[in-house]
Amino acid sequence: MSEALSSAAFGRRRRLIWVRFLLVCLIVLRPALAEEVRFATMRLGTSWYVFGATLYKLMRSELPQGDRMEIVAKGGGIGNPILIERGDVQIALSTRATAAWAWEGNPLVYDGVKHRKLRALVGGLNPVWISVLARESFLKDTGQTDLAAILTGNHPVRIVMKPRGSSVPVVADLIFDSLGTSRQKIRDRGGAIIQVDAQQIPTVLRNGRADIYLESTPRGHPTVTEVTLTIPMRFLDLPERVLDKLIAAGLQRAEVPAMFKGQNRPIQGVDLGTVIIASSDLSEELAYRITKTVCENKEALAKAHKAWSRFQPESAWTPENNGIPLHPGAARYYRERGWMAAEPRLPGLPNTLERAP
Repeated sequence: MSEALSSAAFGRRRRLIWVRFLLVCLIVLRPALAEEVRFATMRLGTSWYVFGATLYKLMRSELPQGDRMEIVAKGGGIGNPILIERGDVQIALSTRATAAWAWEGNPLVYDGVKHRKLRALVGGLNPVWISVLARESFLKDTGQTDLAAILTGNHPVRIVMKPRGSSVPVVADLIFDSLGTSRQKIRDRGGAIIQVDAQQIPTVLRNGRADIYLESTPRGHPTVTEVTLTIPMRFLDLPERVLDKLIAAGLQRAEVPAMFKGQNRPIQGVDLGTVIIASSDLSEELAYRITKTVCENKEALAKAHKAWSRFQPESAWTPENNGIPLHPGAARYYRERGWMAAEPRLPGLPNTLERAP
């Protein structure tokens, strides 16, 4: 009898040892299983950085225990898909157009390298219009208000824009090409192409060193706001042949609403769109939670920045708003909400960009 009791006690002790061992393993292994989510936005002070900081606050209570999110204040519309593909970050902000260009490996922008780790989480966050602004004094001196005439005429024109890494220089080259000109031809006529960081652009214009300003412009864009409040500027329509070229390259025709000083009417233009992209390596559960958090906090996003006041969560899954395949976690959320009946079939993604002369 005592031998049986001793054997039973030994069995209980052995089971207890195993339970304790498994608990220790779970505690030790949990940090290894946890995900660190790095979110690429843009530099400090930009609307994309504000979005990243807002999402970070919203996600703090949604992340599984042990998971962490870090905001990466670098990159941009062109660079962020590269950061995803390299594995430097797990999620990022991008434009719909540049995400599609990266997926297809557009030769002008991505040297033919297809970025097939890219997946979409939430599209249609806000419009990003391409704006062309001209100094009123320049228009008066030249007697021209038509963009085609300005860029192809005999009068030298100095153009300021952001440096490589932004989508703006790519769109600028497309505009030049559609009008039969190029950076070199503009220089040959005595003009200039000036590429500086956004915070330097107002000073360049105020000092009279540039005549035309090209920008990707969400509502409330800080640099455009500063420029239009301190310098007499006029917004110019994009000519039809420019629109045709940009639409063929994957941008969407859009009327730019009057929202800045000097813009007294809607302008004929295009929209790059904004989308949250993710790596295909991001877990389905985290992709689901991020998508859910963004779609169910529209008011908080709009409060943080008025650019997101037009976000419509029920259409955030559509191919028109994303340009690349959805992440399975995002697709699960949209199906649960009843917004998406089945996985959408992407239309043929544009790959029509050609190297400008």
